[in-house]
Amino acid sequence: MNVQTLFEGENIKKLLPQRNPILMVDTLYSADDVEGVAGLTVQDDNFFCEDGIFTEPGLIEHIAQSASAFVGYKALQSGADTPVGYIGEVKKFRLMKLPEAGNRLVTRIHIMSEVMNITLFSAETTADGQVVATCQMKLSV
Repeated sequence: MNVQTLFEGENIKKLLPQRNPILMVDTLYSADDVEGVAGLTVQDDNFFCEDGIFTEPGLIEHIAQSASAFVGYKALQSGADTPVGYIGEVKKFRLMKLPEAGNRLVTRIHIMSEVMNITLFSAETTADGQVVATCQMKLSV
């Protein structure tokens, strides 16, 4: 993806409480009021890789951390501390294909509603341009 990024590499840790080996986002590409785009290049030694395949729990964690990076970015922009988020619910999860080591995941997060400390969002994850997963998720911060 040849676009300017907001955060990448070690700087992504400013947005997320997770650390290796569970850090599943390495780039925040964009963020506005209701949408954010985050990414991860899947490495063969990734915690969620088995025999060169990125597993379903890894995809779910990547999606949740993509949303957390987006929420963390919004918090930083408003001068607040980066919040800690928890997956509250996963709905309508559709898996089209498991990504492989070396694939570049790009996840688009769209905020559907925010009530108190719970955010409902939809997500679409692509691997090298091909849709591999979609879902709705609730994140509690």
